[in-house]
Amino acid sequence: MRHFYLTIVVTFIAFAITAQNNMRSVHELINSDDPGWVYIDSWIKKAKNKVEVLPADLEKSKTALYQTQVTTSSPMGAVIYMTGGILIDNGWIRILGSGNEKLNRSLPEWNKDKTFEEYGETSPFLLIADDVIGGFYMINGGGLGKDLGNIYYFSPDNLTYEPLDISYTEFLLFCFNGDLNEFYGNYRWTNWQDEVSKLDGNSVYSFHPYLWTDEGKNIKNSTRKIVPVGELYIVNRQMKSKFAF
Repeated sequence: MRHFYLTIVVTFIAFAITAQNNMRSVHELINSDDPGWVYIDSWIKKAKNKVEVLPADLEKSKTALYQTQVTTSSPMGAVIYMTGGILIDNGWIRILGSGNEKLNRSLPEWNKDKTFEEYGETSPFLLIADDVIGGFYMINGGGLGKDLGNIYYFSPDNLTYEPLDISYTEFLLFCFNGDLNEFYGNYRWTNWQDEVSKLDGNSVYSFHPYLWTDEGKNIKNSTRKIVPVGELYIVNRQMKSKFAF
């Protein structure tokens, strides 16, 4: 188990080396002897929160795995190769995989031109999941701090990169079993489950006033509209730079 927890850190080291050498083939990245999905699947079956595993298309899985350059023995590689993505709590959190009609963006496609320009390049961090209120989860590749391989949350209520002090594996366990009501606190509104379950995986809610303003802290007094997730990511990054959060 300890080996499984450390795999994602090793993955980032390998990812940096790969950027300087030829990219590994899909055959080299698929590890049938030590598949990480065995662990993840067992956790999902015992999950306390609602978990929906989106079916993967084999060709898309292979492409996404190759573009990300991680092995299937790692938890992130296993999610990419075995799923089109994973929806948590009626789709409140969307964990990126290889893409599915309900979550039509793979992890590498989503990161291209955001955290790296070309596949195989070293990146300061990788976006690995997001939520419906415009929060983005990312794994540190060295650009967010010295805690290589740990997860950060780009929070919509303060536009800062918050270290969660957990690995990718622990992030999955948090999504499966964590108290999400406590984590999100007042940012869940009445009857959110029904509304969120109908939301497309490429869309999020934009709130007015913005959640990062003093007026936006009480979400019950805010209005919300559905916008593309990429649009809100760009806007929040721009606002962070403009106001020097």
